[in-house]
Parts: sequence; structure tokens; C-alpha cells
Amino acid sequence: MTGGRIRARIRRSQLHTFACLKPRSNETDEPHTVEGPGYSRIVHCNESHMHQKPPLQYRSNYISTTRYSIISFVPKAFFEQFRRVANIYFLVAAICSLFPVSPFKPVSMIAPMAFVLGVSMLKEGLEDWRRFMQDMKVNSRKASMHITDGIFSNKHWKNIRVGDVVKVEKDKFFPADLLLLSSSYEDGLCYVETMNLDGETNLKVKRSLESTLCLDSEECFKDFKGLIKCEDPNPSLYTFVGNLEYERQIYPLEPAHILLRDSKLRNTAYVYGVVIFTGHDTKVMQNSMEAPSKRSSIEKKMDYIIYLLLAALMVISLISSLGFFILTKYKMPEWWYLRPDQAETCYDPENAFASGMCHAMAALMLYGYLIPISLYVSIEMVKFLQAIFINQDIDMYDEETGVTADARTSNLNEELGQVDTILSDKTGTLTCNQMDFLKCSIAGIAYGVQASEVELAAAKQMALDLQDNSMEDAADYPVPEIELKTVVTCKDKEGNKPCIKGFSFEDSRLMEGNWMKESHAEEILLFFRILSLCHTAVPEYNEQTGKLTYEAESPDEGTFLIAAREFGFEFVKRTQSSIFVNEKYPDAAKPIQREYKILNLLDFTSKRKRMSVILRDEEGQIFVLCKGADSIIFERLAKHGRVHEENTTRHLSEFGDNGLRTLALAYKKLEEKDYVAWDNEFIKAKTAIGGDREGMLEKVSDMMEKDFILVGATAVEDRLQRGVAQCIDKLAQAGLKIWVLTGDKVETAINIGFACSLLRQEMKQIFISSTITDPSGKDEKKTSLLLVPEKAVKESIINQMTNATQMIKLAKDPHAAFALIIDGKTLTYALEDDMKFQFLGLAVECASVICCRVSPKQKGLVTRLVKEGTKRTTLAIGDGANDVGMIQEADIGVGISGVEGMQAVMASDFSIAQFRFLESLLIVHGHWCYKRIAQMICYFIYKNIAFGLTFFYFEAATAFSGQTIYYDWYMILFNVFLTSMPVIALGVFEQDVSSDICLQFPALYQQGPQNLFFNWYRILGWMANGVQASLTIFFCNVLSFYASAFSSNGRSPDKAVMGTTMFTCIIWVVNCQIALTMTQFTWIQYIFIWGSIGSWYLFLVAYGMLSPTWSEEVYMLYVEVLAPSKSFWATTLLVTITCNIPYFFHSSMMRCFYPMDHHVIQEIKYYKKDMEDKHLWTREQSKARQSVKTGFSVRVESKIRQLKGRVKRRASSLAIMGSMIGRTEPAAAAAVDDLL
Repeated sequence: MTGGRIRARIRRSQLHTFACLKPRSNETDEPHTVEGPGYSRIVHCNESHMHQKPPLQYRSNYISTTRYSIISFVPKAFFEQFRRVANIYFLVAAICSLFPVSPFKPVSMIAPMAFVLGVSMLKEGLEDWRRFMQDMKVNSRKASMHITDGIFSNKHWKNIRVGDVVKVEKDKFFPADLLLLSSSYEDGLCYVETMNLDGETNLKVKRSLESTLCLDSEECFKDFKGLIKCEDPNPSLYTFVGNLEYERQIYPLEPAHILLRDSKLRNTAYVYGVVIFTGHDTKVMQNSMEAPSKRSSIEKKMDYIIYLLLAALMVISLISSLGFFILTKYKMPEWWYLRPDQAETCYDPENAFASGMCHAMAALMLYGYLIPISLYVSIEMVKFLQAIFINQDIDMYDEETGVTADARTSNLNEELGQVDTILSDKTGTLTCNQMDFLKCSIAGIAYGVQASEVELAAAKQMALDLQDNSMEDAADYPVPEIELKTVVTCKDKEGNKPCIKGFSFEDSRLMEGNWMKESHAEEILLFFRILSLCHTAVPEYNEQTGKLTYEAESPDEGTFLIAAREFGFEFVKRTQSSIFVNEKYPDAAKPIQREYKILNLLDFTSKRKRMSVILRDEEGQIFVLCKGADSIIFERLAKHGRVHEENTTRHLSEFGDNGLRTLALAYKKLEEKDYVAWDNEFIKAKTAIGGDREGMLEKVSDMMEKDFILVGATAVEDRLQRGVAQCIDKLAQAGLKIWVLTGDKVETAINIGFACSLLRQEMKQIFISSTITDPSGKDEKKTSLLLVPEKAVKESIINQMTNATQMIKLAKDPHAAFALIIDGKTLTYALEDDMKFQFLGLAVECASVICCRVSPKQKGLVTRLVKEGTKRTTLAIGDGANDVGMIQEADIGVGISGVEGMQAVMASDFSIAQFRFLESLLIVHGHWCYKRIAQMICYFIYKNIAFGLTFFYFEAATAFSGQTIYYDWYMILFNVFLTSMPVIALGVFEQDVSSDICLQFPALYQQGPQNLFFNWYRILGWMANGVQASLTIFFCNVLSFYASAFSSNGRSPDKAVMGTTMFTCIIWVVNCQIALTMTQFTWIQYIFIWGSIGSWYLFLVAYGMLSPTWSEEVYMLYVEVLAPSKSFWATTLLVTITCNIPYFFHSSMMRCFYPMDHHVIQEIKYYKKDMEDKHLWTREQSKARQSVKTGFSVRVESKIRQLKGRVKRRASSLAIMGSMIGRTEPAAAAAVDDLL
């Protein structure tokens, strides 16, 4: 591999980049102290058999993310089922049905309960089986492991043990936590990508001990032996303490020597390592938590509804028992036909209290139909079917990877519609880590005509505003040409991928060597050379494309090198001391390779915010080339180096307003004697031993990085994952708050915030820091946390949060928006009990929250704080193992099923291929599922109350005899078959609006977080509807048959006729009620509703034709008695209409006088007003957006306000000028055109 050979000659550990901050460990270093609690692990290298028995037996490398095991499934599943209060009641009732006091046959109670529990447990088992299969995919990955005598063989990850020697090849994941022994590079370096651990995509450099560099082939491990004593398993990703005993020497081990599980080997052919931690002992698994059992807020609220229904059941049972006690004691002796002298215990007037207690038990079972036993199983079935539709949604299918959405658990479908806060990872979730070089400023002149997304959207909106005459003051004046011209240029290419990845720059003045014709060609030359020379990247030859690719520490560096190559300055080679660039200068047709000697490299850090390289060109001239944040560069400019500062500052502001991330470029020339003097000081600082070494290096670097001459600035567009900005904008319009939790550095996170419009230029950024700085803000020197008492640091953080909160409260500008930015060190203090709620209060007041440099554990703690502190539903989304903690902690966990491992997906409740699909998952499916489940539960409560209370009324009318008016099979069929299918259709197919309308009117989503369809007002309303329906059904039937014959032959109705007629009325009433509830009808709904009604009549006919031995009182009841009776049909029609009139009237009143958003939209769509009146439709869309301060739309509106203000100011200036010099109106108009 050519690229590998190039890098193999570079001992990068000798460069300042890799050596200046920490000296390299060697044989003379003192070993660590690894004794005492927390340091008991002993690893016998290449002797894994030593760890198969206690006391050195450690956990295997097998991992599991399942909730159940074969042994624990039954007890755990039963525990989960009986967490539901209703199931406990039905269990007691089923046991009681075995005793003689039961009014029902045992089968009528036991069969439904067994069916409900069986279906629910089967569903849980199937979902956990899917998790098990995904675990098996990971555990079955293969790695090359030393077997014996220098022979390596592929083994499954799950079979790797502590002490094994493993060989990992390029682009493979590390199967366990390893000690790096050697690599394909001669100095033992390797490059590791830790995106799965900390979210960072820039490559980390790991190194082996010099004493193990010789172990660079398989044969070398034939006799390899060693002993590692180190820390016990812990979740800290950035620390490691241990010693290696090898060849009678002890060597200290550091984090730089450790390769962590789930990180990936990059740009290195292979490495050898010995296993230290396996399975759940690895640091990545230590950062994960046990898969929690989650319940939706609606399901939790259902418990309270069941409590209420149980209380109602107890009350009416008490009333019934009291009535039975009184009648038994005082009236039963008079009822001679009941033979009270031979009465049993349950009907003994001489022991009325015992009889009352027996009746109480019977009543608790008799009125049990108030509790909807089939509710849970129906919800389980509905959620399962909803999950299938989520999985098959074509709008959430990623064509590039072929990955669909996956509802890994269906328990939380409705919770998707109630999310208040989204906590998102950055890398791999929001970004695809791809930059595009778009614009630049050189010598005070802006270059680049390609428009950014913000520019394009703002100009489009301005054009629409002009067409609609919405710009009142600027209606007579044209829009600035630069914006419209840019839109036209880019509009034709919208949706087309740039021909060169990372380079979308368009400007003929700089391309094809035309820059040499510019008046300031020398400064342009310096600009291009800074791009091609000021970096730490390594070139690699791509055999497939025949071109060089660049492995850079950050995406920005790679983009700058691509841009430099396209401008004619191609970086081709790096050695230990030189950089080689092919320059198309002075002849654009004949590139010349030039060598630049690297003298020193001052690397970029989040504290320095700049990077410098000192090099010597072929003519012997020494240059210092620097790139960094504009605020840092500008304050280091020489007086004669500020010629272009004003114009460059203006360009930087414009670039930032357009959503681009910027860096300033500067340089200076050095005399030989000045460099030699500085280099001596630098060497002294670099070789210093002591705690102040870093400060000395920073001071010496400051001496060099000053008196620069400004060259220009770059503007790159951070390529988010496709559709991320639009998705975040839509989520913001839906009223959702978005927090970004990332392990990346502050600057990168802020840039991503700007790119996805969580941040914008005029937004006030609140930085909460644990570093104590000079209050004046002018002194850059910062005091180390080690030198400041912890109490002082905490007081400083509290003061910062207090001041920030006060500033937000005093803000008067209605457009004012605040963003909170905090790092991991500060978050450690902010999450402590004494200040975490103050931090949360401040964060809630801010429009955006970005937490940087956070550990996986901190992600989980922040998520828990938001969930418990706000009492609102939280959703966490991420793609790496470092996101598992927050995914499991949140109410809903969403995993991105990308290419970087499956840890996040395995721990998630839902998985999607890209962040943009979150829009459909929440705003469409979340909205639908919430309303469906809410309406479904309310309807269940209604129909069970309407049915169950008729038992009580009949009891009251029959002296609380404990008899039922309905035949046993009627009661069994009511919930299981006759009313179950329509409610399932409601839960699966109901749509108040279509998916397109959901996305066009995102504020509809707020019906879920505001809980408009499952609040106590609506629940109690449905209960009241059930009570009135039960009263109407019972008393209408009683009054219909009380004083009149039932049939033409004068026959009066008996209990069977009365019960069957009443039950027929119930079937009609509840099925017509669900028809009124539905807003969308398909053939499925028609079949289920009419099928349920028709199946009741078919049952009466078919069951009535059976032998009287089986059919009993129902024998030929329908054919011979009910069907011929006009009273039967009239009563059914009358009761059905009467019961549903109150709901119909209430719904009509609400739609007419208190319409909700979806009511208005439904009416507009029904009358096709959206087609006839576009302005009405657009106006309703604008109303259906939450008032937010983040998102792409807000950023565009801010841009439009700037443009409008600019037009107004220019128009006012021209008007004043015209009045002063007496111009005519046409002349003034012409002047306006010229100026704009």
C-alpha cells in the first residue's frame, strides 16, 4: 500500500504535534503504583488458560443487551404483566370464580385472562428474541487470535478471553480492550477512530511501548510471556493506570497504550494487542446501563384510570352488598317462595351479614366488566401492527444503505407523539463529517458565487414576499441583485452533487490559473500556500481512483487540501522533515514540485484556537503560516498587517450570516537569527520537566504567533446528513426543544450548531466554564483547576448561571434568543445535587443547549436530569456506543443504524437510518399513534362502562339477587370478538390528517405534548358518555317491555328475551359510537364495524340452532322470538339513536364554536379550499407553527429582516438625497436601481 509506505517513514512521535504536551514513556520512567482497592486486576499475557479458574477468572467476551434470559423470562414477564393493576384484579377474580359464590362459570373468567397474558408475554418474548439475534451478530464477529506456537486463527469475539493475543487488521473494530504491543509502523504507532466511544471523527494516535516493538510478526508470539497489573474495570474512557512486567523489567502503561473495544483501526495495516478487559468489563460496556423496562406515560396514566374504575367497582359492589344485606334480613322472610327456612349460607336471613359478605365477593366479579380486560391485549395487538407500519414506511427507507426504520419495541409507540425534548449526539447523527469549500476572502476581496443553503432559502422567501406584496416599505424597490443572482446561479443546480467532493467553489477569477491575472496575485499565492502547507495531514494514494486522498485530523484540513489542489497547489508527500507540493506556478500548465522544510509545528487545540507551521522554502526564507479563529488571529496582527482587516471582517460577518464556518489566514517572515533564538527557548520549554511545562510551551508559542500579516479567510459549509437542517427546522416548528450532547470539542460543536441552525449569528451565546479567567476578559492567562479550590470553582459556576438567568429575564427584544454552551468539566459540577436544578432552569430558558466534551456517563446523567426535572417526555438519539447511556435513560431511545457499529441500535427502542427520518417518526407516526391509542383507550372505557353498569341496574331491579341478565357466552364474546375488531381498526388505521398535512402543519404535533386527547377532562367526558349510554340502554328496554306484550301473540318477554334485546342494543350503540369517532373510513373500517354487528346476528342464529343441551335459553331465540317482533327492532333503533345523539351534538358544537387545528384543516380539505384559495392555505400553515427561536426557518427570517432593513435604509438615503438636490422621481428611481 503506497500510502502506508509513505506514512511508515514518518516517526510522527518526534513532531511537536505529538510530543509537546506529554513526554514519551520509556524504560527509565517510574512504574505506577497499582496496589490497593481498585487496582487488583492481574493479566497473564498469552496465557489465557490462567484465567479460566478463580481467583483470576474474569468475565467472558460475550455481551447481552436483552431484557430476559431463558431462566428469567417467565418470572420477569409475569412481573411486568402484573405491574398492571387490572391484571391483578382479574387474577383474583379468576381464582374466586372457582368457588361456588361466583356468578359465572370459571371458564368465563380464566380463559380471557389467560388469552390476554399469553398474547402480551408472547409479544415481549418475540421482541427480546430480536435483540438476542442482534447480540449474536456482534458476538459472532471474528478476530485473529494466537492459538499456539506462533499460529493465529480466526475465532468468534465471544470466545476471546483475558490474556489472549489478538491481531486486528485495518478498518476492523477492536473486539476487547487491548494493550497495544506493536503495529505495521516501525515506531509502533497506529491510528484509531473513536467515534463510537466519544463521537470524535478525527483520528487518534496510539503507540506501543518501545520494549514490545519487536513483536511485529506472528512467529514472535511463540514464546511471548508477560504480566499486567492494572486498574479494575471502570467507565473512564480517558484514563488507565497499570504496569507491564516483561523480560524482568516493569514498564508503566498509559491511556495512549490502550485500544478500546468498539473503536476502529484506521490507516494502519495491522496491530497486535493483548486482551485486558472483555465483555461487560470493557470501558464501553461499563458506560452502558442495564436495559431498562420502559412504560409510556399513557400506560402509566391508565393505572390511575383503572384505580378509578376499581374504586367505582368497590362502591357499587358495596351498595349492592348493602342492599342485599337489608333485603335478606328484612324482606326475605316474607318471600315464602324462596324457602328461607332451607336457605344456604349465602341466602340465610338469620345470618344476613355472612350472606352480605358472600354477595360482596360475587358482586366484585359480577361488575368486573367495568374493568376492560381486553384493553391490554387489544393495545398490544394495535401497537404491534403500528410497529409494522412504521417499519414499512417508505418515507423512512434509506435507499443508499437499504435500511428501513425498525420499531424494536412497540410499547412506546404513543410516546413518540408526546416528546418535549430531543437530546442528540452530533457526530454520525447530525453530521456526515463532510465539508465543502464554498467561499473565501483574499486581500479584502470576496470570491465565490455559489450560495449556501441559508442564502438560497432567504432569497427564495424574499421573492415570495415580493410576489405577495408583503414588503410594505420596500415594495417599490428591487431586491439586491447579489442575492437574486446567487439564487439563479444555484437554483439550476439544486439537488445536484458537486463534481468534486468537498469543493463546491465557483469563481472563474481564481480557477484555471486566472488568479495570476489579479492585481494582488502575490497575496493569493500566499493564501493557496497556507492552505497546502499549514496542516498535519498525511497523503494516501487511492489505487481505485488514481488520486491522492488525505487523512486529516479534522474535516476542515481535508477540505482545505482539496481546495488547494483544485487551485493548483497539490500536497503530494510528507516526510519527517519536509512537505512536498506540486504547484502550478508560475506556469499553470506545468506543475513544479517544491519542497518546504518543516521547522516547527504548533498544533491546533480548543484552548489555542489556532495552528501555526514554521517552515523554510527552497530559497531559504523562513515563514510562519497561521490559521485560526478570526478573533484570535486579528488580535495578533501587526500594525502594517491590518490593511485588509475591515473588508475581511465584513466578509467574515456575511459568511457567518450565511451559515458558513470561517477561519482567518495570516503569515509573517522570519529572520534566521530571530528563529534560532526562539527555537532555543522552544526546545527548553519542550524538554522541561514539571507541572508548568504546558504553560511554558504556550508562552513560547505566543512569542512566535504575533505580528502577523492578514492574508484572508476561508468559508466552508459543514455538510450535515441529508435533510438534517430541514428536519431540525420542522421539529422546532412542532415545538420540540433540541439539545446537542457531544464528546467533540467546543468549536466543532458550535460550528455544527450554526450549520444545522440551532445557533445563528445574532443569538447570544452563554458559555458556562469551570476555568477561572481574568474578569476584564483581556488577559488570556487562565488558572488551572488544580490550583483553584473546588469551592471557588463551584461559586464561579453558580455566579455565571445566576448572571445568565438574570440576563435572559431582562431581555426586551422579542427576537432575542440565547444559546447555552457548557463543557464536560463544568458539567461535572453543574450536575451535582446543589446546582443541577439551577442549571436545568437556565437551560430550559435557552433556545438551544450544546454540551461539549461530555462522557457517555454524563450524557445519561443529563438525560435523566431533563427527564426527571421537567417531568416531560425525552427522546435521545445517537449512533455510537457512547450514546447507549442516554438512549437507555431517555423515555424513548432512537439509534441510528449507520456503519459505525450496532451498540446504539441494540440499546434503542426505535432505529432509523438517518436523523432526517426522525421528522416522519415523530411528527407523522408519533402524532397518529398518540391520538389512536388515546382515542382507543377512551372508547374502551366508554363501552365497558356502558356494558358493565347494566349489570348493576338489573341487580337493583331484582333485589340484588346476584343473577346476570346476559347469557354467559354473550359476556365472553363482548370484549373478545363483537367489539374488538372496530377498536383495533381505530387504533391502526385512524388518521385525523394525512402524513403530508402533518408535515405541512407541524404544530399539530403539540396536541400530544399538551395531552389534549388523554387529559382528565376528556377521560371523564367519555366516562360520563358511558354512564348516559348505560342508563338509556337499560331504562329504554325496561320501559319498552314493561307494560306491553313483546310479540303479536301477547307473549311477555322473559329474562332471555330482555337480556338478548338489551345486548343487541349495546352492540349497535358501541359500534355506531366508534363510527362517529373515526375521521377516516376505508373498506377495512366498514368491514370491521358492520362485520361486528353482523357477526352478532350470525351467532344468535347459529348458536340458537344447536341442541338445547348446548344452546340452553338461546335455543331458537332469535329465529322464533326476536326476529318476528317489531318491538325488538324498534327498541334497537330507538336506543341506538338516543344513545349517540349527545356525542353527536357535543362534537358538532365543538367543531362549530371551539374548533381544534385538525378540525379546521379537515374542513378546508373537505371543501377543497386548499386548491381554490392558496393564500388561505398558506396563512393556516403559518399559524400552525410554534413560536420558536431555532431552526432554519428562523434563520431565514432573520436574514430577511436584515435584507429588508438594508433596503429600507438605502431607500431612505436615496429619498433624502433626492429631496436635497431636487431630483425627479424617475431619476430617483434610476438612482435606487444603480445603488441596489
